[in-house]
Amino acid sequence: MSSNSTPLLEVRDLIVARGGVEVVRVPSFSINENETMALIGPNGSGKSSLLLSIACLLRPTSGHITFRGALLNYESGATSYRRKLAMVFQEPLLFDTTVFENVASGLKIRGLPGQEIRELVGASLDHFKIAHLSGRSARKISGGEAQRTSLARAFVTRPEIILLDEPFVALDPPTRQALTEDLELVLRDSGTAAIITTHDQVEALRLADQMVVMQHGCIVQSGTPSDVMSKPVNEFVANFVGMENVYSGFIREAGSGLLKLAIGNQTMEIPGEGSPGGRVTLCIHPDHVVVTTTDPNRHTSARNVFPCKVVRIVPFGLFNKVYLDCGFTLVASITNQSLALLGLKPTNTVYALIKATAVHLFRKG
Repeated sequence: MSSNSTPLLEVRDLIVARGGVEVVRVPSFSINENETMALIGPNGSGKSSLLLSIACLLRPTSGHITFRGALLNYESGATSYRRKLAMVFQEPLLFDTTVFENVASGLKIRGLPGQEIRELVGASLDHFKIAHLSGRSARKISGGEAQRTSLARAFVTRPEIILLDEPFVALDPPTRQALTEDLELVLRDSGTAAIITTHDQVEALRLADQMVVMQHGCIVQSGTPSDVMSKPVNEFVANFVGMENVYSGFIREAGSGLLKLAIGNQTMEIPGEGSPGGRVTLCIHPDHVVVTTTDPNRHTSARNVFPCKVVRIVPFGLFNKVYLDCGFTLVASITNQSLALLGLKPTNTVYALIKATAVHLFRKG
Protein backbone atom coordinates (compact mmCIF):
# COMPACT_ATOMS: atom_id res chain seq x y z
CA MET A 1 0.00 0.00 0.00
CA SER A 2 1.23 3.44 -0.85
CA SER A 3 2.32 5.82 1.89
CA ASN A 4 0.53 8.58 -0.02
CA SER A 5 -2.64 9.55 1.85
CA THR A 6 -4.49 10.17 -1.44
CA PRO A 7 -6.13 6.99 -2.76
CA LEU A 8 -5.20 5.83 -6.23
CA LEU A 9 -8.89 5.69 -7.11
CA GLU A 10 -11.84 7.01 -5.14
CA VAL A 11 -15.61 6.82 -5.68
CA ARG A 12 -18.04 9.22 -4.03
CA ASP A 13 -21.87 9.15 -3.89
CA LEU A 14 -22.06 6.80 -6.86
CA ILE A 15 -25.47 5.73 -8.13
CA VAL A 16 -25.76 3.46 -11.17
CA ALA A 17 -28.99 2.49 -12.92
CA ARG A 18 -29.48 -0.14 -15.62
CA GLY A 19 -32.74 -0.32 -17.54
CA GLY A 20 -34.19 2.33 -15.26
CA VAL A 21 -33.46 0.24 -12.13
CA GLU A 22 -30.93 1.36 -9.56
CA VAL A 23 -28.28 -1.36 -9.24
CA VAL A 24 -25.49 0.41 -7.32
CA ARG A 25 -25.55 2.96 -4.52
CA VAL A 26 -22.09 3.50 -3.02
CA PRO A 27 -21.43 6.57 -0.82
CA SER A 28 -17.67 5.94 -0.74
CA PHE A 29 -15.15 3.44 -2.05
CA SER A 30 -11.41 3.67 -2.61
CA ILE A 31 -8.32 1.65 -3.45
CA ASN A 32 -4.68 2.53 -2.86
CA GLU A 33 -1.58 1.93 -4.96
CA ASN A 34 -0.20 -1.63 -4.92
CA GLU A 35 -3.40 -2.87 -3.30
CA THR A 36 -5.58 -5.79 -4.38
CA MET A 37 -9.26 -5.61 -3.47
CA ALA A 38 -11.82 -8.39 -3.76
CA LEU A 39 -15.47 -7.53 -4.37
CA ILE A 40 -17.62 -10.42 -3.19
CA GLY A 41 -21.36 -10.93 -3.05
CA PRO A 42 -24.13 -13.00 -4.65
CA ASN A 43 -25.30 -12.65 -8.24
CA GLY A 44 -27.12 -9.36 -8.73
CA SER A 45 -25.37 -7.64 -5.82
CA GLY A 46 -23.90 -4.93 -8.08
CA LYS A 47 -20.27 -6.07 -8.25
CA SER A 48 -19.96 -6.07 -12.03
CA SER A 49 -21.92 -2.83 -12.42
CA LEU A 50 -19.59 -1.08 -9.97
CA LEU A 51 -16.58 -2.42 -11.88
CA LEU A 52 -17.99 -1.32 -15.25
CA SER A 53 -18.60 2.17 -13.86
CA ILE A 54 -15.04 2.38 -12.62
CA ALA A 55 -13.91 1.31 -16.11
CA CYS A 56 -16.05 4.08 -17.70
CA LEU A 57 -18.01 1.42 -19.58
CA LEU A 58 -21.18 2.21 -17.66
CA ARG A 59 -22.03 5.81 -16.95
CA PRO A 60 -23.25 6.54 -13.41
CA THR A 61 -26.55 8.30 -12.80
CA SER A 62 -24.81 10.49 -10.26
CA GLY A 63 -21.66 10.72 -8.20
CA HIS A 64 -18.05 10.98 -9.27
CA ILE A 65 -14.78 9.09 -9.57
CA THR A 66 -11.33 10.52 -8.99
CA PHE A 67 -8.02 9.01 -10.10
CA ARG A 68 -4.88 10.26 -8.36
CA GLY A 69 -6.98 13.12 -7.04
CA ALA A 70 -8.19 14.22 -10.50
CA LEU A 71 -11.91 14.14 -11.25
CA LEU A 72 -12.94 11.95 -14.21
CA ASN A 73 -14.70 13.87 -16.96
CA TYR A 74 -17.14 11.56 -18.75
CA GLU A 75 -17.92 14.25 -21.32
CA SER A 76 -14.36 14.17 -22.63
CA GLY A 77 -14.34 10.39 -22.68
CA ALA A 78 -11.72 10.10 -19.91
CA THR A 79 -9.21 8.88 -22.52
CA SER A 80 -6.14 9.54 -20.38
CA TYR A 81 -7.66 7.63 -17.47
CA ARG A 82 -8.74 4.69 -19.65
CA ARG A 83 -5.15 4.24 -20.79
CA LYS A 84 -4.06 3.79 -17.17
CA LEU A 85 -6.36 0.85 -16.55
CA ALA A 86 -7.07 -2.54 -18.06
CA MET A 87 -10.03 -4.88 -17.68
CA VAL A 88 -10.37 -8.65 -17.91
CA PHE A 89 -13.82 -10.23 -18.27
CA GLN A 90 -15.24 -13.71 -17.67
CA GLU A 91 -14.91 -14.37 -21.40
CA PRO A 92 -11.41 -13.76 -22.86
CA LEU A 93 -12.82 -11.81 -25.87
CA LEU A 94 -9.78 -12.54 -28.03
CA PHE A 95 -9.29 -11.35 -31.61
CA ASP A 96 -9.23 -13.91 -34.45
CA THR A 97 -5.47 -13.80 -34.80
CA THR A 98 -2.41 -15.26 -33.06
CA VAL A 99 -1.75 -15.19 -29.34
CA PHE A 100 1.15 -12.78 -29.94
CA GLU A 101 -1.00 -10.35 -31.95
CA ASN A 102 -3.71 -10.43 -29.27
CA VAL A 103 -1.25 -9.52 -26.55
CA ALA A 104 0.39 -6.87 -28.75
CA SER A 105 -2.88 -5.17 -29.76
CA GLY A 106 -2.97 -2.56 -26.98
CA LEU A 107 0.66 -1.62 -27.52
CA LYS A 108 0.12 -1.15 -31.26
CA ILE A 109 -2.82 1.15 -30.58
CA ARG A 110 -0.48 3.21 -28.42
CA GLY A 111 2.00 3.45 -31.30
CA LEU A 112 5.00 1.78 -29.63
CA PRO A 113 7.91 0.80 -31.89
CA GLY A 114 8.11 -2.81 -33.09
CA GLN A 115 11.18 -3.83 -31.08
CA GLU A 116 9.68 -2.55 -27.82
CA ILE A 117 6.41 -4.34 -28.60
CA ARG A 118 8.25 -7.62 -29.14
CA GLU A 119 10.15 -7.27 -25.87
CA LEU A 120 7.09 -6.33 -23.82
CA VAL A 121 4.88 -9.02 -25.35
CA GLY A 122 7.58 -11.65 -24.86
CA ALA A 123 7.90 -10.75 -21.17
CA SER A 124 4.14 -10.81 -20.64
CA LEU A 125 3.80 -14.18 -22.37
CA ASP A 126 6.55 -15.52 -20.10
CA HIS A 127 4.83 -14.20 -16.97
CA PHE A 128 1.69 -16.17 -17.82
CA LYS A 129 3.59 -19.23 -19.14
CA ILE A 130 2.26 -19.10 -22.70
CA ALA A 131 5.38 -18.10 -24.67
CA HIS A 132 5.16 -21.45 -26.49
CA LEU A 133 1.73 -20.42 -27.82
CA SER A 134 2.95 -17.13 -29.34
CA GLY A 135 2.29 -18.06 -32.96
CA ARG A 136 -0.81 -20.16 -32.40
CA SER A 137 -4.27 -19.04 -33.45
CA ALA A 138 -6.39 -17.84 -30.53
CA ARG A 139 -9.12 -20.13 -31.87
CA LYS A 140 -6.97 -23.19 -31.23
CA ILE A 141 -6.14 -22.80 -27.54
CA SER A 142 -7.90 -24.06 -24.42
CA GLY A 143 -10.10 -21.97 -22.12
CA GLY A 144 -7.31 -21.63 -19.56
CA GLU A 145 -4.80 -20.64 -22.25
CA ALA A 146 -7.27 -18.09 -23.62
CA GLN A 147 -7.68 -16.49 -20.21
CA ARG A 148 -3.90 -16.43 -19.77
CA THR A 149 -3.71 -14.62 -23.11
CA SER A 150 -6.35 -12.14 -21.94
CA LEU A 151 -4.40 -11.47 -18.74
CA ALA A 152 -1.11 -11.10 -20.65
CA ARG A 153 -2.81 -8.61 -22.98
CA ALA A 154 -4.09 -6.60 -20.00
CA PHE A 155 -0.79 -6.51 -18.11
CA VAL A 156 1.46 -5.83 -21.10
CA THR A 157 0.27 -2.21 -21.25
CA ARG A 158 1.56 -1.75 -17.67
CA PRO A 159 -1.73 -0.43 -16.26
CA GLU A 160 -1.81 1.37 -12.92
CA ILE A 161 -5.00 -0.45 -12.01
CA ILE A 162 -6.50 -3.65 -13.41
CA LEU A 163 -10.16 -4.64 -13.11
CA LEU A 164 -10.99 -8.36 -13.19
CA ASP A 165 -14.63 -9.42 -13.44
CA GLU A 166 -14.71 -13.05 -12.26
CA PRO A 167 -11.95 -13.97 -14.72
CA PHE A 168 -11.69 -17.62 -13.64
CA VAL A 169 -15.35 -18.54 -13.19
CA ALA A 170 -15.56 -20.70 -16.33
CA LEU A 171 -12.35 -22.66 -15.64
CA ASP A 172 -11.99 -26.09 -14.07
CA PRO A 173 -10.57 -26.16 -10.50
CA PRO A 174 -6.96 -27.21 -11.33
CA THR A 175 -6.68 -24.60 -14.11
CA ARG A 176 -8.26 -21.98 -11.86
CA GLN A 177 -5.84 -22.71 -9.04
CA ALA A 178 -2.77 -22.59 -11.29
CA LEU A 179 -3.87 -19.32 -12.89
CA THR A 180 -4.65 -17.78 -9.50
CA GLU A 181 -1.11 -18.61 -8.37
CA ASP A 182 0.38 -16.98 -11.46
CA LEU A 183 -1.83 -13.90 -11.14
CA GLU A 184 -0.77 -13.56 -7.50
CA LEU A 185 2.90 -13.50 -8.53
CA VAL A 186 2.35 -11.02 -11.37
CA LEU A 187 0.38 -8.65 -9.13
CA ARG A 188 3.09 -8.80 -6.48
CA ASP A 189 5.93 -8.26 -8.93
CA SER A 190 4.24 -5.54 -10.99
CA GLY A 191 2.77 -3.56 -8.09
CA THR A 192 -0.38 -3.03 -10.14
CA ALA A 193 -3.47 -2.19 -8.09
CA ALA A 194 -6.33 -4.60 -8.77
CA ILE A 195 -10.03 -4.97 -8.12
CA ILE A 196 -11.37 -8.48 -8.65
CA THR A 197 -14.97 -9.64 -8.41
CA THR A 198 -15.36 -13.24 -7.33
CA HIS A 199 -17.66 -15.76 -5.67
CA ASP A 200 -14.66 -17.83 -4.58
CA GLN A 201 -13.69 -17.01 -0.99
CA VAL A 202 -10.43 -18.98 -1.18
CA GLU A 203 -9.48 -16.95 -4.26
CA ALA A 204 -10.37 -13.71 -2.48
CA LEU A 205 -8.41 -14.66 0.64
CA ARG A 206 -5.37 -15.57 -1.42
CA LEU A 207 -5.26 -12.48 -3.64
CA ALA A 208 -6.79 -9.63 -1.66
CA ASP A 209 -5.43 -7.10 0.82
CA GLN A 210 -8.96 -5.72 1.26
CA MET A 211 -12.36 -7.37 0.92
CA VAL A 212 -15.64 -5.61 0.13
CA VAL A 213 -18.99 -7.39 0.53
CA MET A 214 -21.91 -6.17 -1.59
CA GLN A 215 -25.65 -6.80 -1.27
CA HIS A 216 -28.47 -5.20 -3.29
CA GLY A 217 -26.03 -2.71 -4.86
CA CYS A 218 -24.66 -1.50 -1.52
CA ILE A 219 -21.43 -2.14 0.35
CA VAL A 220 -22.39 -3.84 3.60
CA GLN A 221 -18.90 -4.52 4.96
CA SER A 222 -15.28 -3.82 4.05
CA GLY A 223 -11.97 -4.56 5.71
CA THR A 224 -9.12 -7.03 5.65
CA PRO A 225 -10.14 -10.51 4.49
CA SER A 226 -9.48 -11.95 7.96
CA ASP A 227 -11.69 -9.32 9.62
CA VAL A 228 -14.56 -9.82 7.19
CA MET A 229 -14.33 -13.61 7.43
CA SER A 230 -14.07 -13.75 11.22
CA LYS A 231 -16.12 -10.69 12.23
CA PRO A 232 -19.14 -10.35 9.92
CA VAL A 233 -21.33 -7.34 10.63
CA ASN A 234 -24.65 -9.11 10.08
CA GLU A 235 -26.27 -12.45 9.31
CA PHE A 236 -26.11 -11.96 5.54
CA VAL A 237 -22.32 -11.52 5.59
CA ALA A 238 -21.94 -14.36 8.09
CA ASN A 239 -23.81 -16.77 5.83
CA PHE A 240 -22.05 -15.56 2.68
CA VAL A 241 -18.53 -16.05 4.08
CA GLY A 242 -19.34 -19.55 5.31
CA MET A 243 -20.32 -18.91 8.93
CA GLU A 244 -22.89 -21.69 8.80
CA ASN A 245 -23.33 -21.68 12.55
CA VAL A 246 -25.52 -18.63 13.19
CA TYR A 247 -27.69 -18.54 16.31
CA SER A 248 -30.10 -16.27 18.11
CA GLY A 249 -30.27 -16.40 21.88
CA PHE A 250 -30.20 -14.27 25.00
CA ILE A 251 -27.74 -13.32 27.73
CA ARG A 252 -28.22 -15.60 30.72
CA GLU A 253 -25.47 -14.07 32.88
CA ALA A 254 -22.99 -11.20 32.47
CA GLY A 255 -20.02 -10.06 34.49
CA SER A 256 -16.23 -9.66 34.61
CA GLY A 257 -16.08 -9.27 30.84
CA LEU A 258 -17.77 -12.60 30.23
CA LEU A 259 -21.20 -13.40 28.81
CA LYS A 260 -23.10 -16.66 29.33
CA LEU A 261 -25.47 -17.06 26.42
CA ALA A 262 -28.50 -19.32 26.18
CA ILE A 263 -28.43 -21.09 22.80
CA GLY A 264 -31.13 -23.74 22.50
CA ASN A 265 -30.96 -25.68 25.74
CA GLN A 266 -27.22 -25.06 26.14
CA THR A 267 -25.07 -22.30 27.58
CA MET A 268 -22.16 -20.80 25.64
CA GLU A 269 -19.52 -18.52 27.13
CA ILE A 270 -17.82 -15.69 25.23
CA PRO A 271 -15.93 -12.49 26.12
CA GLY A 272 -18.15 -9.41 26.07
CA GLU A 273 -20.34 -6.97 27.93
CA GLY A 274 -24.12 -6.88 28.16
CA SER A 275 -27.13 -7.16 30.41
CA PRO A 276 -28.96 -10.35 31.39
CA GLY A 277 -32.01 -10.91 29.20
CA GLY A 278 -30.53 -9.03 26.21
CA ARG A 279 -31.13 -10.70 22.85
CA VAL A 280 -28.03 -11.65 20.82
CA THR A 281 -27.05 -13.09 17.47
CA LEU A 282 -23.74 -14.91 17.20
CA CYS A 283 -21.83 -17.01 14.71
CA ILE A 284 -19.06 -19.61 14.65
CA HIS A 285 -17.09 -20.68 11.60
CA PRO A 286 -17.09 -24.49 11.03
CA ASP A 287 -13.26 -24.37 10.94
CA HIS A 288 -13.29 -23.26 14.59
CA VAL A 289 -15.26 -26.27 15.83
CA VAL A 290 -12.99 -29.05 17.14
CA VAL A 291 -14.46 -32.57 17.29
CA THR A 292 -13.10 -35.32 19.53
CA THR A 293 -14.32 -38.77 20.55
CA THR A 294 -12.90 -38.61 24.09
CA ASP A 295 -14.28 -36.49 26.92
CA PRO A 296 -12.00 -33.41 26.92
CA ASN A 297 -13.41 -31.64 29.99
CA ARG A 298 -10.37 -32.33 32.14
CA HIS A 299 -7.72 -31.32 29.64
CA THR A 300 -8.89 -28.46 27.44
CA SER A 301 -8.67 -24.69 27.56
CA ALA A 302 -11.87 -24.37 25.53
CA ARG A 303 -14.68 -22.83 27.60
CA ASN A 304 -17.39 -24.48 25.54
CA VAL A 305 -17.57 -28.28 25.42
CA PHE A 306 -20.73 -29.96 24.20
CA PRO A 307 -21.52 -33.69 24.05
CA CYS A 308 -23.33 -34.35 20.78
CA LYS A 309 -24.41 -36.88 18.17
CA VAL A 310 -23.16 -37.02 14.60
CA VAL A 311 -26.22 -36.46 12.41
CA ARG A 312 -24.67 -36.61 8.93
CA ILE A 313 -21.36 -36.22 7.11
CA VAL A 314 -21.15 -34.42 3.76
CA PRO A 315 -17.89 -34.74 1.74
CA PHE A 316 -16.44 -31.58 0.13
CA GLY A 317 -13.26 -32.68 -1.61
CA LEU A 318 -10.38 -32.56 0.89
CA PHE A 319 -12.64 -31.87 3.88
CA ASN A 320 -16.06 -32.81 5.23
CA LYS A 321 -18.91 -30.95 6.82
CA VAL A 322 -19.98 -32.83 9.92
CA TYR A 323 -23.44 -31.94 11.22
CA LEU A 324 -23.83 -32.38 14.97
CA ASP A 325 -26.79 -32.33 17.36
CA CYS A 326 -25.62 -30.58 20.53
CA GLY A 327 -29.06 -29.45 21.70
CA PHE A 328 -28.65 -27.10 18.75
CA THR A 329 -27.35 -27.91 15.26
CA LEU A 330 -23.61 -27.34 14.88
CA VAL A 331 -21.51 -27.74 11.70
CA ALA A 332 -17.82 -28.66 11.93
CA SER A 333 -15.29 -28.71 9.08
CA ILE A 334 -13.03 -31.78 9.31
CA THR A 335 -10.29 -32.97 6.95
CA ASN A 336 -10.49 -36.41 5.38
CA GLN A 337 -7.49 -37.53 7.44
CA SER A 338 -9.03 -36.39 10.73
CA LEU A 339 -12.35 -37.99 9.81
CA ALA A 340 -10.62 -41.33 9.23
CA LEU A 341 -8.58 -41.07 12.44
CA LEU A 342 -11.68 -40.29 14.49
CA GLY A 343 -13.69 -43.00 12.74
CA LEU A 344 -16.72 -40.73 12.61
CA LYS A 345 -20.05 -42.12 11.45
CA PRO A 346 -23.65 -40.96 11.84
CA THR A 347 -25.09 -41.64 15.33
CA ASN A 348 -21.59 -41.60 16.93
CA THR A 349 -21.36 -39.77 20.25
CA VAL A 350 -18.64 -37.10 20.17
CA TYR A 351 -17.64 -33.85 21.86
CA ALA A 352 -17.52 -30.44 20.20
CA LEU A 353 -15.02 -27.87 21.50
CA ILE A 354 -15.40 -24.16 20.81
CA LYS A 355 -13.02 -21.56 22.21
CA ALA A 356 -14.76 -18.50 23.63
CA THR A 357 -12.68 -16.25 21.36
CA ALA A 358 -13.90 -18.18 18.28
CA VAL A 359 -17.48 -17.01 18.82
CA HIS A 360 -18.37 -13.74 17.12
CA LEU A 361 -21.24 -11.62 18.42
CA PHE A 362 -22.45 -9.23 15.71
CA ARG A 363 -25.73 -7.93 17.00
CA LYS A 364 -27.21 -7.32 20.44
CA GLY A 365 -30.65 -6.14 21.34
